[in-house]
Amino acid sequence: MTATENGTGTEAGTEAGTATGAGTRRAGRLVSGPGMLVVWLYGVMSVGAVSRSIYQIATDFDRAPLAYGLSAVAAVVYVFITYTLVRGGETARKAALVCCVAELAGVLTVGTWTLVEPSAFPDATVWSDYGYGYVFIPVLLPLTGIWWLRRAREGARAVQAA
Repeated sequence: MTATENGTGTEAGTEAGTATGAGTRRAGRLVSGPGMLVVWLYGVMSVGAVSRSIYQIATDFDRAPLAYGLSAVAAVVYVFITYTLVRGGETARKAALVCCVAELAGVLTVGTWTLVEPSAFPDATVWSDYGYGYVFIPVLLPLTGIWWLRRAREGARAVQAA
């Protein structure tokens, strides 16, 4: 097993057995270029969702356990995606991609649920109304993350082919 396969390497060229020049190092990084903005936004959403869910659960959990529980789930998802993006490497990229797809499914499900059955949510979650309270960042961020992670995979393939 190579360093890239077990998630310890951040160089795309390691798996292919190529020399680890500057080009291969850049291909395995997920936080270069526009990826830095994606990581920064996930970091901000992590802080917001974690602090919101901790406060809500600690002070008023009985009022809206479903909404506050979903906010905690969103916080865990944001923190995990932030971590995998910073970690880099192919294994981390795949994990982040799966989480971004799951996050998008969660945002769409909860967003639709809050519009169809608002009485189920006496208080808002991070994903309520597709992230309206967060300027729709919760619905746009996983789409951007998926785009970036697919682009990073294509960049790694191009380096391996060279």
